[in-house]
Formats: sequence, structure tokens, C-alpha cells
Amino acid sequence: MTLVDAGPLVAILNRNDMGHHRCVKIVASLAAPLVTTWPAFTEAMYLVGQRGGWTAQEGLWRLVLRGTLVVHSLESGLLRRARELMRCYCDLPMDLADATLVAFAEAQRITRVFTLDKGFRVYRLHGRKAFDIVP
Repeated sequence: MTLVDAGPLVAILNRNDMGHHRCVKIVASLAAPLVTTWPAFTEAMYLVGQRGGWTAQEGLWRLVLRGTLVVHSLESGLLRRARELMRCYCDLPMDLADATLVAFAEAQRITRVFTLDKGFRVYRLHGRKAFDIVP
């Protein structure tokens, strides 16, 4: 299972994005489904809407409806952990989407993340283990 951040989702859906071709190629090589959290999905939906309007947003919905992308909800324990992570990484700063992705990865023992965000090179699972970053 591969966790996916908002950046690659935006790049996949926006042909004018610098990372579009690379992200499309990478996503084709990853085993489905990709997994994300509602805050990361919301961020991607906002960004693709800003760049491509409803057509791009519909593309993001299609990924979910086809089962290519699974969006997980967050129970209160994960939300508390996300808050702790945001406090821990406040000097970066860590945003809510990233915090929920890290908290979810810790809970599900997911180590691989598909991201364009350099913050994931700094974030550590349970404060120790680095992510396996794609690309």
C-alpha cells in the first residue's frame, strides 16, 4: 500500500504541472489502491480546482470512484497524534494534511509515501524511521 500526498494527485490531473509526466509514469507502476486522508484529499481538490476547475476536480473524484484512490477517515486517536506531530514539527511547519498522513502511516504501518513535499524527508515514523519516498 502506498500513501499519497496532495502534490502528486495535483500533478497527475494537471497536464501543465512540471511533475505531470513523471507522476503519471510513477502512479502506473504502483500497486493500487493509493491511500490518502481527507485533509490531503481536500487540499488536492482545492488545488486542482484552482488550476483546472470542475473538470480537474471531477478527475480526482473519478480516482476515488474507480477505487484507484482510497480516502480514509480519521478517528480521534489519529487526530490527537496529528496535533502532536504538528507541534513537534512546528518549525517546518507541518500542515494538517501532512500530519494526518504521518499519523495514519504510523497507525497502519505504512512506510512508503508518494509525495513531492520535501517535508517527508524530515518526518519520521514514531520519531525514528524515515519514509520510503516515491519518487
